[in-house]
Amino acid sequence: MQFAGSHILSVDQFERADIERVFEVADRMEPYAQRRRITRVLEGAILGNMFFEPSTRTRVSFGCAFNLLGGDVRETTGIESSSLSKGESLYDTARVISGYSDIIAMRHPAAGSVAEFAAASRVPVVNGGDGPNEHPTQALLDLYTIRKEVEHSGRSVDGLRIAMIGDLRHGRTVHSLSKLLACFRNVKLTCISPGELRMPGEILEFLRSAGHSVTETDNLEEAIGHVDIAYATRIQEERFSSPEEANRYRGRYRLNQSIYTRYCEPNTVIMHPLPRDSRAEANELDTDLNENPNLAIFRQTDNGVLVRMALFALVLDVVNLLAKHEVPVTWYTGKRFHD
Repeated sequence: MQFAGSHILSVDQFERADIERVFEVADRMEPYAQRRRITRVLEGAILGNMFFEPSTRTRVSFGCAFNLLGGDVRETTGIESSSLSKGESLYDTARVISGYSDIIAMRHPAAGSVAEFAAASRVPVVNGGDGPNEHPTQALLDLYTIRKEVEHSGRSVDGLRIAMIGDLRHGRTVHSLSKLLACFRNVKLTCISPGELRMPGEILEFLRSAGHSVTETDNLEEAIGHVDIAYATRIQEERFSSPEEANRYRGRYRLNQSIYTRYCEPNTVIMHPLPRDSRAEANELDTDLNENPNLAIFRQTDNGVLVRMALFALVLDVVNLLAKHEVPVTWYTGKRFHD
């Protein structure tokens, strides 16, 4: 993959060497993300952060990643606050906003919308999620997290046993992550969901054709007994026709410390793309897991900044200029960054 000047729209763009390149650069971003060093390599550059669907982590971490590289961020949030609400086309919006920006991160509720926008943009566009379709940067940060979580024990993504739990039909994070996993070897994937919310068949077939083992079940307790990674997802209520339909599945799969202790292997890593639905009727990851050292959900969010910094640096072709534009840290950053 030629990163410089490219759109990042789909995990289909990535081969294994490309993934490893992103991770190599993400590793180099850690001192900047932890405020041990500062780089101003993107000083003067502008990120157009365009989020037409609700978001906290993705939107803020894109902005944070760009700021940490020295750039400025201009935000548009919600269709109602943009000229799209007046009938403006994605084409016209793209032509205008790309004139104000050096790179654009975009989320939109319609599948294929970000690619449509990118086709008219004059600058690179990064897909922050297009409806139920894809979420490539989330998949990259999830895979980066998986790699970091298991490497201390001498393992790699090859040969891992991974369970995906919950709404696998509508969850774009599990769709994109599954496709990235196909770039690796001998992954054993267990899909745990209600029958109506199964992983799309084309994704399962894609994994099987790549030589991976895939099983499906609706039984959480039986299926999580022998996995390295338990990746839970929420019920994607915004993808259902009504809240009542989503409520039929809410709370179907709940993981708490008691279930973890009883059924999981001692070092099983718990992941979730967030937000986790903590309402009593859902409670998919109980707060009693918060002190479990294998709960990786907040390490995931930290890693999202590293991966998005890496993508910005690669697409804007400044990876080799990071150190040249360093300046000293001038404020108290807190002991937690230096432990």
